[in-house]
Amino acid sequence: MPNYQAVLFDFFGTLTSSVQRGAAHLDTAELLGCPSETLSEVLNRTYYERASGRRGDAATTMRWVCAQAGVHPTDRALQAAVVSRHRAIRADTRLRADAVPVLAALRERGVRTGVISDCTHELPDFLPQLPVAPLLDVRVFSVQVGRCKPDAALYLTACRRLGLAPDACLYVGDGGSQELTGAEQAGMTAVRLAAPDLAEHMVFNADRQWRGPTLGTLGEVLDLVDTDTEVLGVGGRAG
Repeated sequence: MPNYQAVLFDFFGTLTSSVQRGAAHLDTAELLGCPSETLSEVLNRTYYERASGRRGDAATTMRWVCAQAGVHPTDRALQAAVVSRHRAIRADTRLRADAVPVLAALRERGVRTGVISDCTHELPDFLPQLPVAPLLDVRVFSVQVGRCKPDAALYLTACRRLGLAPDACLYVGDGGSQELTGAEQAGMTAVRLAAPDLAEHMVFNADRQWRGPTLGTLGEVLDLVDTDTEVLGVGGRAG
């Protein structure tokens, strides 16, 4: 019998390879009449406010971002920028090669799966188009819940939708947003994905003090599900 009834994954940097803002974001800045460096600075500074959905829908949030950046685009330019930003974030999103095989293998074992992601409005819109979508039993997005990691509400929302207790769930993430600490405090077992490409990953509020078990690849999650839970001793690599 598997050791866990569900495995819940972070999305960006976990089911995807490392993320940096690509060249397509320059188009968004140009549409808004905003220097790209200024736009990036505002986006970085306001990430959690936007990811918690506090500024309304995508267009309203973009209007607020523009005010923070000191630019005032026309309604037409703003709407075009919303579309451009969606396109840019989608372009930045590259699933790991083992994401689909690992999710499929978990489901074959009878293990439920899900995503818990700090994100802005774009991910909930395009995730249904990705090949991982039919392999996820639950999708919990900060922008919809109104809270960001490490708030327990995100983890407990996933558990409630699955009908499982937190201690029946394994959480896997790269460590952004203090997510591993948050998962443990919510009652889950947490492991960190420490894939080499994550050295270049854009991350906010990282779990710098995390000393728990780590994985080198997503595929190692299957070992944790299949083998004795003693491999999850504190510190060092799992397994």
